[in-house]
Amino acid sequence: MGFLKVSGISKKEGQRFSVKEINFAQERFQKIAIAGETGSGKTTLLKMIAGLMQPDAGEIIFNGKRVLSPYEKLIPGHPGIAYLSQHFELRNNYRVEEELESKNQLTDKEADEIYSICRIQHLLKRKTDQLSGGERQRIVLARLLTVSPELLLLDEPFSNLDAIHKNIIKSVIYDIGEKLKITCIMVLHEAPDILSWADTILIIKNGQIVQQAGPEQVYRQPVNEYCAALLGEYNLIDAEIFPSILRMMPAGKKLLVRPEDFAIVSPGENAVKGNVQKVLFWGSYYTADVLINEQLIRVRVNRNQFAEGSTIYLSTPPANLWYIDK
Repeated sequence: MGFLKVSGISKKEGQRFSVKEINFAQERFQKIAIAGETGSGKTTLLKMIAGLMQPDAGEIIFNGKRVLSPYEKLIPGHPGIAYLSQHFELRNNYRVEEELESKNQLTDKEADEIYSICRIQHLLKRKTDQLSGGERQRIVLARLLTVSPELLLLDEPFSNLDAIHKNIIKSVIYDIGEKLKITCIMVLHEAPDILSWADTILIIKNGQIVQQAGPEQVYRQPVNEYCAALLGEYNLIDAEIFPSILRMMPAGKKLLVRPEDFAIVSPGENAVKGNVQKVLFWGSYYTADVLINEQLIRVRVNRNQFAEGSTIYLSTPPANLWYIDK
């Protein structure tokens, strides 16, 4: 029996579809990330999976049973599915422990494990209006976990967090999967978060899935420029710049190369000459903007090998080549 199956889900808002004919399945413990531009339908999809929003068509099957929509239940939602919104709330002037106890269905030992995983044990005696945004988020997450969900839906959990709290919540989410054995779907925005966490990525545009695959495939073989842009920097270039590649170029296509897939080489038959326009330091790597035949190409390296205005030679192995429609 499948864990989660989403079949033909659609939602129309006004004259346009916010979600249109979405289909995918999730196995237990499979980590699915959903990515897409603002307004592409990601949050709407999560809310329908959670049973918090009424779909216009299609159905959602969870553990072999259909998820009931809000029109079919007095209290919307599914007891086995927890949803953490971007706009979470806590009641004011309550101690954290009081807020958590209001929903808790666990033994003290089980609850303590969740508080430990969520890194909030030191916050239990505080008032809810004495917390940072990251602390409030972890408390709301702990509150959701005390009802023992099997599926956790997280809507951009890293947004509006500083680096310290972002790293904490990343560790919390990892432990939720590993220690509590709870399956997750996350809407994510930043490419490093998506690629390092997900088993499967769903890329959505205008309410429809445009690509569904593993992280490395989506990153290295995006189906179009939209998918490429969501997961990091890229170069979309005419193959005429690389004569050795031109003979392999499919008709009507452009060459897509990620900045790190270029190699700096000595002059030679397969090397292309370029002029360094700008060099930037990003902490763990450098990028250089290189002008080749009036086209600017971005190159990424681990150490600074450039000087602005200098001439360098670039090559890229055939294994790194990928073509998309012009």
